[in-house]
Amino acid sequence: MPKHLNDRLQGTLDLLILTTLARGGPQHGYAIAQRIHQVTNDSLRIEEGSLYPALQRMASDKWLRAQWGTTDTGRKARFYTITPAGRRQLEIEQERWGLLTEAVNRAIRFA
Repeated sequence: MPKHLNDRLQGTLDLLILTTLARGGPQHGYAIAQRIHQVTNDSLRIEEGSLYPALQRMASDKWLRAQWGTTDTGRKARFYTITPAGRRQLEIEQERWGLLTEAVNRAIRFA
C-alpha cells in the first residue's frame, strides 16, 4: 500500500540518505551525516539516533548494501552503497517529495 502524502514529512531522511549515496558513492554513516550537514549549509543535522536505524532499515529493505571497511582515519566502519532497488526507491522518494512541496506551496499561496 502506498504511503500517504503526509508521511513525507517524516520520510525525508530516506531521500537525503539515498541522494547522498547516489551522488557521492559508498560512505560510512558519519560521512553521510556530515555530507548532509555540509550541503545544507549547516541547516540539517542528522542525529545518530535517527541515522543508524534508518541505515539498518534501508539495508534490510535492500535499498543499501553494507560492508565493513576502513575510514580515512583508520577506523573500522560499515560503508553503505546504494543498490539498484535503492535507485528505484530514490526515484519514488523524489516524486513523493515533489508532490509534497507542490501541495505545501499551494497551501501557502492560496490558504
